[in-house]
Amino acid sequence: MAACVPTRTARSTRTERVHRPHSPPPTPNRRFRIAGADVSASIAVFLIALPLSLGIALATGAPLRAGLVAAAVGGIVAGWIGGSPLQVSGPAAGLTVVTADLIHRYGWRATCAITVLAGLAQLGLGCLRVARNALAVSPAIVHGMLAGIGVTIAVAQLHVVLGGNPQSSVLDNLRALPAQLAGLRPAAVAVSALTLTLLLLWPRIPGRVGRLLHKVPAALVAVTGATVIAALAGLTVPKVDLPSWSSHALAGLPEGPVLGLVAAVLTTTLVCSVQSLLGAVAVDKLISSRPALLGSRSTRVGRSDLDRELLGQGAANIVSGALGGLPVAGVAVRSSANVQAGAVSRNSTMLHGVLVVVAALLMVPILDLIPLAALAALVMAVGIQMVSLHHIRTVTRHREVLVYTVTTLGVVFLGVLEGVVLGIAVAITVALHRLARTRITHHEKEGVHHVHVRGQLTFLAVPRLSRILHHVPQGTHVVVELDGSFMDHAAFESLQDWQRTHRAQGGSVELTGRRSGTGPDDRAGTHAEGDVSAAPRGLASTHTADAPIADCRCRPWTPWRNHQCEVPREATETHRTAGTTSSTATADTAHATHTARTASTAHTAHTAMPKEPTRRKESTETTEGTESTESTGTTDTTEPARSMEPARSMEPSGHQLMRGITAFQRNTAPLVRGELARLAREGQRPTQLFLTCADSRLVTSMITSSGPGDLFVVRNVGNLVPPPGEESGDDSVAAAIEYAVDVLEVRSITVCGHSGCGAMQALLNSDPGGERTPLKRWLRHGVPSLERMGDDSRSLARLAGRAPADPVEQLCLTNVVQQLEHLRAHAPVARALRAGVLELHGLYFHVGEAQAYLLTEAARGDDVGDGDGDGGVFDHVGAADVSA
Repeated sequence: MAACVPTRTARSTRTERVHRPHSPPPTPNRRFRIAGADVSASIAVFLIALPLSLGIALATGAPLRAGLVAAAVGGIVAGWIGGSPLQVSGPAAGLTVVTADLIHRYGWRATCAITVLAGLAQLGLGCLRVARNALAVSPAIVHGMLAGIGVTIAVAQLHVVLGGNPQSSVLDNLRALPAQLAGLRPAAVAVSALTLTLLLLWPRIPGRVGRLLHKVPAALVAVTGATVIAALAGLTVPKVDLPSWSSHALAGLPEGPVLGLVAAVLTTTLVCSVQSLLGAVAVDKLISSRPALLGSRSTRVGRSDLDRELLGQGAANIVSGALGGLPVAGVAVRSSANVQAGAVSRNSTMLHGVLVVVAALLMVPILDLIPLAALAALVMAVGIQMVSLHHIRTVTRHREVLVYTVTTLGVVFLGVLEGVVLGIAVAITVALHRLARTRITHHEKEGVHHVHVRGQLTFLAVPRLSRILHHVPQGTHVVVELDGSFMDHAAFESLQDWQRTHRAQGGSVELTGRRSGTGPDDRAGTHAEGDVSAAPRGLASTHTADAPIADCRCRPWTPWRNHQCEVPREATETHRTAGTTSSTATADTAHATHTARTASTAHTAHTAMPKEPTRRKESTETTEGTESTESTGTTDTTEPARSMEPARSMEPSGHQLMRGITAFQRNTAPLVRGELARLAREGQRPTQLFLTCADSRLVTSMITSSGPGDLFVVRNVGNLVPPPGEESGDDSVAAAIEYAVDVLEVRSITVCGHSGCGAMQALLNSDPGGERTPLKRWLRHGVPSLERMGDDSRSLARLAGRAPADPVEQLCLTNVVQQLEHLRAHAPVARALRAGVLELHGLYFHVGEAQAYLLTEAARGDDVGDGDGDGGVFDHVGAADVSA
């Protein structure tokens, strides 16, 4: 929830710097302090990295020590300098094919020198700050490249699994496979089969025992189990041989054609950089998708700095190559393990590198017991996993399977650089084909000529469009449906000229489309030329008898832009006078329907809700924009603005509902269907209970930038929390609180008030006598807030920087503090607070300012809403210095 900053989080850097009055001085920063979570995470990553580093070195044909060097350098250097604190770098399976090819062509020492040069190139790219540009590569190309590398690895390591030696290319490995199967070695096959079995079954052990055993990495269990059983059974198989470090080969000057060396450096730079940058972005997504991690670490682990990450990877490759190690890149398996193990800083990555150094120096006798077949089986499994069915389904859904397939086959049969170049060429060709491919059809139905344009309307389609439009008879009614999202200037001019000519000859033109609809004419405002979501100036419809409900100007719902559906002028022609504006119906997909001002057309939205008090002048614009009416003073919040009723566009509410639902099904549902399907399968798992007012202007999903499944929302008149008890309690709100805390196990509860609250106004103006209506009986739960505000012995809740505008705003602020006190009296909340698994927050949203204020501190330093503090300070969210 972007707008609500937790009031009790881990201490931020700002809190450490600021020394508040009457508080003890902050503790000094301790250097070289390593959290316990980082230590445990580094051990988990080390246990995964050790066998994988040896296996990748084996797959490339490099000395096995080179894998350990790369793992250590990637952890220490890239972890220290890189911009993604929780990403783990080291020898990556995605670099296996590239490195193996370099070793085959130039030898090991020259490969180390190429690694150093690739690191220098990465440093240059990082200094030029082009890291974001690397993400412009189509995901289909990246996934295809990784899939091709995975196929190459799996085919090559299959020979080692069968007890033989791999060839230099995939085709050679496939040709040699029948002979290898005829002469397989049973001992190597048995060790490999045991490794694969343990690797496959270990994560699938069920029950509580399985949850405990899963803390040990499957890769470590598979290699260790195969090693122990091979030793006990006395199997004769080739094993790891780590000679003395004194004979370790360092980088040497490469020899060969200059163009070949340049291509080798570029290939290594490309693969290392793209894999590392995509890995950093994936780590950010992994953190953000796990609220339990993000909520406790957001003050220490920020989003990745991709340019700095590129510098860190470059420095690591320079050091690794100079010390005789493999190329270094960010690796997904170790990075995800690091996050899931609870790492909180870059210390876990660096410490894992230190552990690799210790193992390389002290565990050589143990490492020498590992069968090579076990490492080959491990790497082969990693290669198979790189061909992801999820990625294949994704590229198929986005119609990029051709790009994926060409890239994969190019990498397998030609090489990594060649395959990527082929993939880029195919991706550009497909993009140009989609841009140029426009289908234009014409048919007549019941005397009306329909011209349907499917695809992007560019200058390439102008000849066909002009030819079909000029075949339309003169003086007829024409409906032109623009089923696309882009129209360039040439197409716009051609369509405008034809429309002007057709109208001059006695005909009529109606423009529709999947987003255009039947809109207002030129007087409604200026439309952006080239965007068919709004009818261009001069291309507006002339008339329609009945505007179809599906034709509406709306964009898919997003947190920052409400669903806006413009009512056709013809649909409201009989309900308004000439010169008035059409209303803009804004549907909140989660809660209430309200009307709002549409900036693009300068329309005036007149709400029937009570208007909040204001101290500044307001102007009401007409359609022509020439008259304005200024009013001052305070509007009576208990009476709707009835004087504005005649100027409103009175579209039937049923039409508004159908229009909004139809627009959702057409534009928004395709975008959120996958996420909603996941929520339907897994059930709701919100992390926050948001208790707020039923006022239609308060859109919780917009304020908090949240989506489906994020918030468990309870809305009532006045955002009241009735205290528990038989007489004053309320089963509805109490049941929601119990369900959220005990069943959903939310971690925070927010009580949100707002400006201009009609319930607070009614509470101030309430008459003790009179009829006890349902509203009055409900508002009795707000009487403690009224008494709290009138208690002279208490300090009042206040806004930071200014005094409340009027008694209504003062009561709104006080009510938030009082309802938090009521909330603490509920048994489930009290238990969760004592256990330390729940936080309470107070929020005030000023509707006119579109500004959220967070209750950041209570008077005299008491906790928020604990019953002892007299008031509180509501500060701007984003500027508030939240106390721990």
